[in-house]
Amino acid sequence: MTQAKERVPATAEVPVRVVDSDVHPVPRPGVVAEYIPEKWRKFLLSHKVGDTINYDAPDYAHAFAMRVDAFPTDGGFPGSDPDMMFKQLIIEAGSDIAVLEPSSKFTRIPEASSAMCTATNEWLANHWLDSRNNWHQRWRGSICVSIEDPQGAVAEIEKWAGHPHMAQILIKAEPRPSWGNPLYDPVWAAATKHDITVSCHLSRGNYETMPMPPVGFPSYNHDFMVTYSLLAANQVMSLIFDGVFDRFPSLRIVLVEHAFTWILPLMWRMDAIYAARKSWMTIKRKPSDYVKDHIKFTTQPLDYPEDKTELSRALEWMEAEKILLFSSDYPHWTFDDPKWLLKHLPEHAREAVMFKNGIETYKLPTTVPAVESQTRVW
Repeated sequence: MTQAKERVPATAEVPVRVVDSDVHPVPRPGVVAEYIPEKWRKFLLSHKVGDTINYDAPDYAHAFAMRVDAFPTDGGFPGSDPDMMFKQLIIEAGSDIAVLEPSSKFTRIPEASSAMCTATNEWLANHWLDSRNNWHQRWRGSICVSIEDPQGAVAEIEKWAGHPHMAQILIKAEPRPSWGNPLYDPVWAAATKHDITVSCHLSRGNYETMPMPPVGFPSYNHDFMVTYSLLAANQVMSLIFDGVFDRFPSLRIVLVEHAFTWILPLMWRMDAIYAARKSWMTIKRKPSDYVKDHIKFTTQPLDYPEDKTELSRALEWMEAEKILLFSSDYPHWTFDDPKWLLKHLPEHAREAVMFKNGIETYKLPTTVPAVESQTRVW
């Protein structure tokens, strides 16, 4: 512990060449409880049931959908040890900056969800972004907010937007109505006021907050996983056709872990409808232009067809260099190593996807303090 407190960043700097936009820290048992506002503490800590679909990832019974080598030796859960994550993600995998996206409990009561976000933000700031655990300056945090409680969300944004290591606002896609509704305008206004990106990570929710396809809940986890892309597609359409980007022209949205190859046919379809019904619409540009200027997608999960040339063509057609951000999804079993992902990108898009888009999207530095023995992907 004495050694950890004495660690300081190196004076030498190295260029940022990998920005990882999806990394999951996890609190140790009981740590977040002290940060939950007392009004909601008992409610949030006592309700432990509600998931209606079990997650049946490989070896879930033993590894809980995590990398088996990511379990700390002290018996903690993967993602709970900043030093272990630093070793595996920064030193060994070669990421230079990692955007941390903690999971926050999602309830049917908007104010309760906001209370959990408040606690999560305090925990992240005190246990990951502090000088002891972020001595290397590689961690960037997320301001977790409950978008279904716009007033509470704005309060959290105002509280944390000035923090030097908070890089984005983190929301979920499940709450209804869709994002184009003026109900959420205060959240978009706060984000643009502080020039901070809004990211949306997939989640499960409980009860009626589960993401539901138009024909009802699916039967199995594998088809449920596919519905995340459908949910994201609906939010993209709502943002564009309901005029959010015209009302907030500097708004930046990132869709995390919702896949991305579906955006190409969606852009084609939206543009076709726009061409046919332009006189009926109030938006000012082609839908695909809004996507390329305002929306980014993370690379994980990467749809990988048997014929790799099909993926290469799709990446070219969708202009991947404009809309993709590298992500590893550490420490989950679906982890994508940056060295592996790099090989599947068109050569001209590699710098943009692996680090340039991340630096621009999250307003990150172009260099970071050097650390000894780090794998350099480039």
